[in-house]
Amino acid sequence: MVNLAKFDRHSIGKLFDYSVLPKQTTEKEIRGGCREAVAYNCAAFYSASPYWSRVVKEELQGTDVLVATGIGFPFGVAPSVVKALETERAVAEGCQSVDLVINAGALRSGHVAAVRQEIKDFVKAAGGALTKVILEVCYLTNEEIVAGCRLIQEAGAAYAKTSTGQFEGPNMSQVLLMRETLKGSGVKLKVAGVKFPRPQNAYAFFLAGTDLIGTRAAPEIIDALDEMRAVGLVPPYQP
Repeated sequence: MVNLAKFDRHSIGKLFDYSVLPKQTTEKEIRGGCREAVAYNCAAFYSASPYWSRVVKEELQGTDVLVATGIGFPFGVAPSVVKALETERAVAEGCQSVDLVINAGALRSGHVAAVRQEIKDFVKAAGGALTKVILEVCYLTNEEIVAGCRLIQEAGAAYAKTSTGQFEGPNMSQVLLMRETLKGSGVKLKVAGVKFPRPQNAYAFFLAGTDLIGTRAAPEIIDALDEMRAVGLVPPYQP
């Protein structure tokens, strides 16, 4: 579990993946987002597809902010072979972290073997890149969330992620369920789709056991750290 007392305003940036995701985003917006990610010391910067990965790589050159993108974003309905190819292309373009959107409709239909295989294909295609798998929990029952987390564990992905952030985000019960299901597995928990008020909810998710948050509101949440400490939601800084 993340100990928020050990993070100041600079170091806490590494708990956030910053994203500029809508597909109509321009190159100017992508470059601006990259520069914000560096300024806020974020863990990674995400574009919506590998199309922008060369631009992101160029902007992040010489920094420790990871080049990242979504695979099958945002609906996850492409065939597994297409997602694997997209993953390979993303890594070839310089991506160091990739997030797969699973076919939630397939999981809901009981096509467990197909979902298991697409996650395995994704992890293999990613090679040495950091792998995160998105369940889109707002469309799943608790039983389906548990099943999805177990498939992620089986496939050897690094993170289970709640959402794309393009639809309804997770509630606290869903995050706690994922935390309990992943306990002891070595798979980390990433939350996206943090609802308003974002700073309060984001820090509450960390207190609940979240390891990483992906959000376009990373600057807003990081800027609110001192306020969250002032009201007692985040413990005092203890270097």
